[in-house]
Amino acid sequence: MTARDIRDALVRHWAASAAGDQDTEHSIYHDDAVCEYPQSGEVIHGRQNLQALRSHHPGKPSGFTIRRIVGEGNLWITEYTITYQGKLAYTVSIMEFRDGKVAHETQYFADPFEAPAWRVQWVEPHT
Repeated sequence: MTARDIRDALVRHWAASAAGDQDTEHSIYHDDAVCEYPQSGEVIHGRQNLQALRSHHPGKPSGFTIRRIVGEGNLWITEYTITYQGKLAYTVSIMEFRDGKVAHETQYFADPFEAPAWRVQWVEPHT
């Protein structure tokens, strides 16, 4: 699978996720894929369990924006934001591919925070 093929598969995956299309969203995963949420200490084994978990999420996303997709070979990273029930979450997904499908994913979620005033002389606002 070429880098272009993987990027295209990721774009389809994230678009399906944003649209709530569970079948297309999860077609990128191997049946035995593993997904980790380190912040909550959870590990989800298998595509079916991952799809079931996500399809029962009580707070369906109302906003979804890809910031960037980068990768090479079998390792790809997507930075994106999700809005759940009016609250923004900055998210990073690290996907490891095997034979053209995701075998392992790790997702990190972070809340936004106000930049401290003390560092204003060295930074500029991100747009």
